[in-house]
Amino acid sequence: MMKDKELTDLFKTAKTIAVVGLSNNRMRASFGVSRFLQRQGYRVIPVNPNETEVLGERAYASVNDIPDQIDIVDVFRRSSAVPEVVEDVLKKTGIRCLWMQEGVVNQQAANRAEAAGLPVVMDRCILKEMARLL
Repeated sequence: MMKDKELTDLFKTAKTIAVVGLSNNRMRASFGVSRFLQRQGYRVIPVNPNETEVLGERAYASVNDIPDQIDIVDVFRRSSAVPEVVEDVLKKTGIRCLWMQEGVVNQQAANRAEAAGLPVVMDRCILKEMARLL
């Protein structure tokens, strides 16, 4: 589990956040959170095989398909889908944090990511954490 100082440093130095499950549905939390992240100056890259573009950014079918450097992967998917996301994320180098949004809990997937050296935040809202720490 990342400590507050580590999270603060991550938020201050991160530039690009891949949001898994982001869609153009304005009623979904992923849309509102991603729009907030953009307004904070982050580049938000949607990861959703059912979308071509969200919030002005090209969407990708998987994290591994994204050609750019990613700092944080923020997951808005059912907890049961997280192991598949983790396997995808672990194929891409340079990711600094796997973030599972509030209500997204999969301890096995978190353990797998951490065992591979990827720090994990689970069952916490990135927007609320940024508001609290910054």
